[in-house]
Amino acid sequence: MRVVSAVIIATGIVLAPVVWFGLSWLMSDEDYAGGAVDSTARIELEMLRQQIEDLQLRMSDLQTEIARLPAGGAGSNAPFLPDADGERQIWEQTEGTDLDYAQVVLIADRLNVNRGLNVAGGRYLSEKLGRPREDLSDSCQPMTNPELKEKLVTEQVGPIRVSMLQPAIESLRIVFENIRSVDPDLYSRINTAGALCVRRIRGTVNSLSTHSYGLAVDLNIDGKLDNFTDGKTQLGLTIMADFFFDEGWVWGAGFGREDSMHFEISRRQLDTWIAEGRL
Repeated sequence: MRVVSAVIIATGIVLAPVVWFGLSWLMSDEDYAGGAVDSTARIELEMLRQQIEDLQLRMSDLQTEIARLPAGGAGSNAPFLPDADGERQIWEQTEGTDLDYAQVVLIADRLNVNRGLNVAGGRYLSEKLGRPREDLSDSCQPMTNPELKEKLVTEQVGPIRVSMLQPAIESLRIVFENIRSVDPDLYSRINTAGALCVRRIRGTVNSLSTHSYGLAVDLNIDGKLDNFTDGKTQLGLTIMADFFFDEGWVWGAGFGREDSMHFEISRRQLDTWIAEGRL
């Protein structure tokens, strides 16, 4: 029996890297072409990833058990020594349980997540829309530009309440409705860390962020803020990113200084709204 177990373990050790390579290949950019399909695919792939990691850990435990057996193994009464806490606690998704959208995962191909979408940037926003106010500080202040202020709206948009320019509010509502229709559990756990904040970028004299125009929003799962610049994010944000991409939003996960809570309107989308007379 022990020999059979050893053979199974050896086979698993050989196959696990192959399965992992196949999983990584499946997660190439071309698989993320549309939000509704991609969110389901990401969930299934994340489940497979967790199951593979679980399998590798269990194989490691079995190897340890076999190594402790006396020579010959057969008929031995040598006990199996568990982990210090009595058992290994591993998150794994099984049918009928909730997916842990707040769990932290690596951002795959991080610098290419926006696939051709670019930020507008403070200088371009100022050229096209004017400045939201003239005097800036490091703290959030009210918007005073009359033309922009006229388009500023504060509303409940899906699961969050935000202040943004009208076209951004309408676009965000579409994003959230698409998420709700495909994944209501994720939708119910979306929270925000803020949208409109008219201030200069900290460390600069007079530079503006997209938040200053009400064209960006910071989101998280269950109110748990994502760590800044660590190359990781919450699983729920990776799923949401596809829906934002479909509506022309840039994800901060692809910034040089990763900020995966941050979503902002792309330059392409901004130009579209200006051409349509919406801004």
